[in-house]
Amino acid sequence: MTALPSTMRAQRLHVPTRTMTVEDVPVPEPGPGQVLVDVAYCGICHSDLGLLDGSFHDPRGPETITQGHEASGTIAALGEGVTGWAVGDRVVPAAGRPCRRCDRCRRGDLVHCDDVLLMAFAYDGAWAEFTVAEAGGLTRVPDGVPLEQAALLADAVSTPFGAVVHTAAVRPGEAVGVWGVGGVGTHLVQLARLVGAVPVVAVDLDPAVRERALAVGADVALDPQDPELRERIAEATDGHLLDVAFDAVGLASTFEQGLAMLAPRGRVVGVGLSGQEISLGSSLSFNLSRKQALGHLGYQNSDIGTLVKLLAAGRLDLSRSVSAVVGLEEVEDGIRRLHERRGNPVRVLVRP
Repeated sequence: MTALPSTMRAQRLHVPTRTMTVEDVPVPEPGPGQVLVDVAYCGICHSDLGLLDGSFHDPRGPETITQGHEASGTIAALGEGVTGWAVGDRVVPAAGRPCRRCDRCRRGDLVHCDDVLLMAFAYDGAWAEFTVAEAGGLTRVPDGVPLEQAALLADAVSTPFGAVVHTAAVRPGEAVGVWGVGGVGTHLVQLARLVGAVPVVAVDLDPAVRERALAVGADVALDPQDPELRERIAEATDGHLLDVAFDAVGLASTFEQGLAMLAPRGRVVGVGLSGQEISLGSSLSFNLSRKQALGHLGYQNSDIGTLVKLLAAGRLDLSRSVSAVVGLEEVEDGIRRLHERRGNPVRVLVRP
């Protein structure tokens, strides 16, 4: 077995000053129940931008931290007590760890921890050559699944999967709309179609993004500024309107427009995040229509295993989702590309 190096390169964020530098740091050692992962790819996510601009910060995290939580790679070393895994196994680490302090964790219900520690916010992430992960949160990646696509599963695909399957509980034949078809919205479209939603309606301001939505599985792609949007959705659904509307943007305008396009008893699901306040309208209208407003965040670790099976079987195609791959020194350019939507990226990956 090749000896591990003592140091590695990592893209480090100095949180108080919000400055980033590539540094040589010690290779971390896996503790009991942990493994060391040789990182192949790690995504750049909009929540990473939140740490950079100060809008999303975990006070439990260190002042200097390695970002990146959508990772894939191979096991480089095993910590004490780890069984069922071997050096060289291809894996996706979970993007969080149970706090082990809340009521659920104390009862042994680690899967439903109420205060999950988020990778890259509470502890070091994977914009680095190596990262430490909990063995209990790993998902095995078959040889036939590309590691660049596997990296997307730890948030960019699993979070939409959780929204479609768990929070919205989309049923075959239901009409679904997706507002904002970027990184999250693109996968909402694909997964809604995969579970049998008919039709899948994509709503986005950008004509190029609407074309991409059609290419990945949307039945209809519409402009939210179209004054006849409601009529067009009614036409696509035989007058029924939508059973489920996903807001992948997180703005008041997108959430409230999705809510307005629902049929009675429909569900609007907030997936995108912002600081804007949203309104459900009058209690009279909301209650009489028996609509539901649901918030969504994250996924279950078992969801990644399901998604790996779908990828391996060819049921899910994420080849269009890797918009660019950058090195550690190019991370800031990748962040700008995502923030400025240059080329309408779905995901930009870092390859350490």
